[in-house]
Amino acid sequence: MKQLTVNGMPFDVLRLLGKGKGGYSFLVCSQSMPHTQYVLKQIHHEPCSYYQFGDKIQSEIRDYRRLRELGVRLPMMLDVDIDKERILKEYVDGPTIYELVLQDEMRPEYLEQVRFMADQLARHRINIDYFPTNFVVQDGLIHYIDFECNDYMDEWNFENWGVKYWSKTNEFLQYVADHPSSQP
Repeated sequence: MKQLTVNGMPFDVLRLLGKGKGGYSFLVCSQSMPHTQYVLKQIHHEPCSYYQFGDKIQSEIRDYRRLRELGVRLPMMLDVDIDKERILKEYVDGPTIYELVLQDEMRPEYLEQVRFMADQLARHRINIDYFPTNFVVQDGLIHYIDFECNDYMDEWNFENWGVKYWSKTNEFLQYVADHPSSQP
């Protein structure tokens, strides 16, 4: 089994959860607590044609703190390994909004929750990445599992961009067709 460390603590990699524009997320468990699962995000430096990055690890820390202060429901950031560019965070167990849309199990209350979140963030001039793979439902509540946030721009707010992927729109179906490996 593959292992990754965070500040010298070994974690067994159970599986890849996903790859985003800034890193790979793995489901892991520690050898000392094998029944507790975590997410280990390994920052990568692969080019992204539509997004410019600065110091990714510091951005993650800053964005996490900013969103946490505003009350956004996020997994806890448990540890950061600056040298290896790894973040250990709480695992939020549940389906993503992407999976729910794909399986025709999307509920109106999830849209209500994200719209409330989006309104709160817009008041603070912040956008988050509203793509549905970044939201997990646990016990009926949506959690934003990415820590990325950006300065607010109307074109990237929920109603102008994100909502296009929260139901089986043409944009969503085109994404599914273009990314068959993204399906559960």
